[in-house]
Amino acid sequence: MLYDLSLQQNDSSQTIEQLVLNKVDSCYQHAELHLNRSFPRPSINFKQRGRAAGSARLQTNELRFNPILLQENQQHFITHTVPHEVAHLLVYQLYGRTKPHGKEWQQIMNQIFDLTAKTTHQYDVSSVKGKTFTYACQCTDHQLTIRRHNKIVRDNIKYICRLCKQSLIIKY
Repeated sequence: MLYDLSLQQNDSSQTIEQLVLNKVDSCYQHAELHLNRSFPRPSINFKQRGRAAGSARLQTNELRFNPILLQENQQHFITHTVPHEVAHLLVYQLYGRTKPHGKEWQQIMNQIFDLTAKTTHQYDVSSVKGKTFTYACQCTDHQLTIRRHNKIVRDNIKYICRLCKQSLIIKY
């Protein structure tokens, strides 16, 4: 079966990265069989950072996977995240620019890969969550990422609370 990969923690014959590479190839072969056409294979790396499990770079035909989330969620990652990202590249090859999780992408996920078309993962991201800074408005505290904090400090950007419409101020 296409989606049944048994992962063994102590199996040194195949690394987890190799299983991802094999799954990518398997997804492409499966799509080519069903769609009766060939697709160029993407470049693949394991350099995705942050809370994203993976990303598809459409113009450069590249797949990026998060090595930490892969390690922590091996079976589900290979079964769901890999086809999710491959589907983005396939849709781009077939239709050009579309909505990222639009009907074309959903169709590939449902009809070609026989998977539920979920747009986000539910992985625990505590191990990849970056540093946050506490800011406050009149109604509550907000946790801002280091990127947003740096924009405030460096570029004098202001963020506004969606509820009370007041500017956020850092809490020390």
